[in-house]
Amino acid sequence: MKKIFIGFLFSSPILLFLIMFIVIAAIIAGNKNNTNNDSIGGNDSEYVSNGISPEVERFRAVFEKYARKEGIFDQVDVIMALTMQESGGRYLDIMQSSESIGLPPNTITDPEESIRVGIKHFKKVYIKAGKDIKLTLQAYNFGSGFIDYVKKNGGKYTKKLAIEFSRIQALKMGWRSYGDPDYVDHVMRYLKGSGDVKPVDGSIDGYEAIMKEALKYEGRPYVWGGSNPKTGFDCSGLVQWSYSKAGISLPRTAQEQYSATKRISEKQAKPGDLVFFGGTYAGKAITHVGIYVGDGKMFNSNDSGVEYSDLKAGYWRKHLVSFGRIKF
Repeated sequence: MKKIFIGFLFSSPILLFLIMFIVIAAIIAGNKNNTNNDSIGGNDSEYVSNGISPEVERFRAVFEKYARKEGIFDQVDVIMALTMQESGGRYLDIMQSSESIGLPPNTITDPEESIRVGIKHFKKVYIKAGKDIKLTLQAYNFGSGFIDYVKKNGGKYTKKLAIEFSRIQALKMGWRSYGDPDYVDHVMRYLKGSGDVKPVDGSIDGYEAIMKEALKYEGRPYVWGGSNPKTGFDCSGLVQWSYSKAGISLPRTAQEQYSATKRISEKQAKPGDLVFFGGTYAGKAITHVGIYVGDGKMFNSNDSGVEYSDLKAGYWRKHLVSFGRIKF
């Protein structure tokens, strides 16, 4: 009986087609279910973990479980880097989450519960911070009031604002200090740029080589006058160095690079073009430069360090002067 049924099944084109259709539909549905909650916005993280201790690494599956549940799976490495700074895996309240729900420090004594509560809190701060990782990290340490303070003072995280906020809060509380204004730097020790440079249609020649070099320095601090990896980089120093790796020679300062490029509109701009700003400090008309990477973002060295920055709104939008195309 089984042989007759199987023979009939595979000799019937209609039944065979229906089975194939059902199988393919199931695979597609499964893929959708696997990706729907992986990340808010669906983008891969800009960072990967670096130097996570075995004490924290052993909980990776737990971090992934709750990050996926909260829809921020792409931030797992950032969260684990934060955990390195919070406890290094040496305390049961591994993410030091107790205070985020109004409990005394180290009240939580189950690492998984600490991770669940910590990730839930991280997501809340991450959303309020507009998905700005550095602002999110500092607010995880200071409290979300820091985000409100930043929004009233330029809308962009800077180390200067972190120091100011710490001093203001310490005076209010009558304490000697408040939080850790160096918290972002401490967490960034355990992160590095993902290093992924995806080819972009329409980018300038050499874009991939430029960004591959520039991304090596992601997370490093801004250095006034810096023009090479040994000294560190200021804005134009990073641009000049990175473009040289693609065989493109540019002058040293932002003002000189502005003069050496052709003015183009924002609509004409493509990855690899330069973007210029004015009024970021007293002095010449053009005071800052970044590498345009598309989708309303640039890669640059600024007071917050070497990083991606959003051009669509906020501080950089207010100071944007022009886009420029290199004259080959």
